[in-house]
Amino acid sequence: MKKILLIATGGTIASKYTNSGLSPQIDAAELLSYVPEAAEFCTIDTVEPFSLDSTNMNSTHWLTLVGLIERKYEFYDGFVICHGTDTMAYTAAALSYLIQNNRRPVVITGAQKPIDLAITDARSNLLDSLRFASHPRAHGVSIVFGGKVIAGTRAKKEFSRSYNAFSSINYPDIASIHDDRIIFYIDDKDQNTSPLVFYHELNPKVFLLKLIPGIRGDVLDLLFDHYDGLLLESFGVGGLPNYGDDSFLRALEKWSAAGKLVVLGTQVTHEGSDMDIYQVGKVIKERCGILESYDMTLEASVTKMMWALGQTGDHDACRDLFYKTINHDLLFV
Repeated sequence: MKKILLIATGGTIASKYTNSGLSPQIDAAELLSYVPEAAEFCTIDTVEPFSLDSTNMNSTHWLTLVGLIERKYEFYDGFVICHGTDTMAYTAAALSYLIQNNRRPVVITGAQKPIDLAITDARSNLLDSLRFASHPRAHGVSIVFGGKVIAGTRAKKEFSRSYNAFSSINYPDIASIHDDRIIFYIDDKDQNTSPLVFYHELNPKVFLLKLIPGIRGDVLDLLFDHYDGLLLESFGVGGLPNYGDDSFLRALEKWSAAGKLVVLGTQVTHEGSDMDIYQVGKVIKERCGILESYDMTLEASVTKMMWALGQTGDHDACRDLFYKTINHDLLFV
C-alpha cells in the first residue's frame, strides 16, 4: 500500500457554520474520518500546519508547505493538501515552481461545500485525491477537483459555487477519475530525469494591475517604489493604451531602466497573448523590453514572477527563468 501524508490547511472543506459565517473548524483527522474507503488502497498520516480561510493565504504559507513536504518527502509516497478553493490555483502554481522535478505526487484539493454536510462534493474530491496520490503514475503538483486532474500551473477557478469549479486553461486535463478508475491523458512521469529541487525563496513584491478603458499610465508611478515586479492584465492579445500622452510608455521605461520585472498578460482566459500583432503591443514590447505571459494563466504568471525574483535580482536571469517551461505552464514563447 502507498503511504500518503494528508496536509490540512483549512478552507471550505474543513469549515462549519458559525454566527459569523463559514470558518475552518475541522481538523485533518476528522476530515479523514469521512472517507474510510481510502484505507482500502493506502495508509494515511495527517498533519495540520495551519488552518485558515484561503483568502488569507500568502507566500509565507506556501513556503511553510514546501518546508513540510521537503522534511517528509522520503517518508511518503505522495501528499494531499486540503485547501480553500479561492486561492487554490495560486497555491498549486506556487508549489509547482517551489518543488520541481518531483516524481511523487503533490495533490491539492478542496470543496465547494463543507465535508460534514449531507450533500457535498468534499468527500468525493478528497477520496479522488487520495486515490490519485496513490497511483504509481502520479507525480508533480496537480489539482484534483470534480473528477479532473489538472496540472498545478494550468488550473483556474471559473465557477464560484458549482462543483465543477476548476478548469485547465490552454492545456488538457492530466487525467480524469471515475469511481476507482483513473484515466490518464498525459503520462510523462519518465520523461523528466532532472534531479528533484526544492526552492525556499519567493519575492512577494509583485503587483497585478487590471487595465480598464481610460486608465492612466501614471498609476504605475505610484507602484514603482513598492514593487519589484509588475504584471499588467491587458486587453485582447495584449496592448497598452496610448491617449496621446505616452504615459504608459514613459512609466514602463522607468521600470525597465530600474531593472524591474514587467510582464504583460491578458484578461482573456483562453488562447493567451501575442503582443506582436497590434501596434499598441508591439511598440511597447520593443521599446521597454517587457515580457509577456503568452499562454500562461494569470495565477501561474504571478507566482512564477515571485519565484524568479526570489532566485535573482538580475533582469536577464529573471527573464530566462520566466520563460523556462515548468509543469506544463508555457507552450508558446
